[in-house]
Amino acid sequence: METKPQALRVAEPTDAEPSPKRGLVPVLLAGQAMASMDTSIVTVAAPDIRTDLHASGGALQLIVTGYVLAFAVTLVICARLGDRYGHGVMFRRGLVAFMLTSAACGAAPSAAALAVFRVVQGVSAALMVPQVLSVIQLGFRGRALARAIGWYSMVLALGVAAGQVAGGVLVAADLFGTGWRPIFWVNVVVGSAVSAVAGRVLPARPGNRTGGMDPIGALLLAVAMTGLVVPLAVGREHGWPLWTWCSLSAGGVLVIAFTGWERRVTARGGTPLLDLRVLSRPAVRPGLAACWLVMGCYSAVAFVLTLHLQSGLGFSPLRAGVTFLPYTFGFAAVGLTWSRMPTHVRALLPVGGPVAFAVAFSALAASAASAASHHHWPTVLAPPLLAVAGAGHAAGFSPLLARVTESAGPGPASAVSALANTGSLLASVLAVAGLGGVYLTFAGPAFTTSAEGLARVAWCVVGLLALGAVCAARSTRARP
Repeated sequence: METKPQALRVAEPTDAEPSPKRGLVPVLLAGQAMASMDTSIVTVAAPDIRTDLHASGGALQLIVTGYVLAFAVTLVICARLGDRYGHGVMFRRGLVAFMLTSAACGAAPSAAALAVFRVVQGVSAALMVPQVLSVIQLGFRGRALARAIGWYSMVLALGVAAGQVAGGVLVAADLFGTGWRPIFWVNVVVGSAVSAVAGRVLPARPGNRTGGMDPIGALLLAVAMTGLVVPLAVGREHGWPLWTWCSLSAGGVLVIAFTGWERRVTARGGTPLLDLRVLSRPAVRPGLAACWLVMGCYSAVAFVLTLHLQSGLGFSPLRAGVTFLPYTFGFAAVGLTWSRMPTHVRALLPVGGPVAFAVAFSALAASAASAASHHHWPTVLAPPLLAVAGAGHAAGFSPLLARVTESAGPGPASAVSALANTGSLLASVLAVAGLGGVYLTFAGPAFTTSAEGLARVAWCVVGLLALGAVCAARSTRARP
């Protein structure tokens, strides 16, 4: 007999549960926002950077992608450092490092220096970001956890779009004649304010230094992630040469080797870099898979629509970013209120969200494609459809992430954080490379608007979100 979907269990807080200090969530999310925005903020400024620093195509590509590459490669390792030295301590260290490297990026005298600073900035972001979800998971319970996850999900999902808007504003402003440099210096200003408060509100829990750092696991994972992320980040622009496919294959093999090694370390009583036992819990694995699929689809949709608006329809970066505001409003409307909805509604959100996202984007793609020949954006239909897509994204992400953290419990907090962040980042890079490539194939070298490209991307998104809905259903039916 088929089991009915269980409602997401949101327990009421008790006196025995931790009481995080006021201001903790804003501090954590400010750090997460800065790191998320820097994955896209440089893209908007790339033409100005190239002109000012006389950067070659390869150098500019490393400036844009080096941050994401370093971020992805070191994220799991930095999550483990949070376990060892304390999540609050590592967040503060990562924040200071992020501010210093951002200042260095803004003062870079050459393209080569900026590329190096961007890589180091990615490592500093990886020190800070996994601690955010870990602190939330360890410090909150019940409805407070659900609300914190809602805010966290919104910042995680919309940080890339916010980076495009902020980048467009700062580059256009040309503050004091400094051109593109304020896109990095703004991190120093915001980070200084966050750092002034962080010491008072972050938890002072000590880390656990009884176990080792699993250097073999760290090496395997670093090489595997490099093999996967590098070709995904640069392969499309180079025409997917043979080395990219060899690198992807090697990276996949090394991921399998890494999981085998981690299970071996666990079996013999050691301390693995990433405790994979959390994936054996029935609600966790399908829940994370659904979250990854939704995040990947969002990244692909944002990338393709940005190309369509800027390259095809001639929108400025700022206007293109503002076009996505209804998406933000839709996401916020659901992401910040779902925990207060009736139980039977909460049970339907994880499955209904991806479906709503798919339907709204398909309708938007169809309306935009029909107007493509006239170089016109469907101004009337676009805002409500984007709002519905954003609401569907939130419904398919925030409740599931809360369920995953609740099902896993506070013990494996760093493992859940590492898996959620790394999986979302890989899904985003893969979706942008794959679905962005589909659109560009039909748009051609002139980047004209492509009705056929939008339609193909829409079909792919529908298929991926349908799979996400299936995974979400399995997670909601599973016992916590």
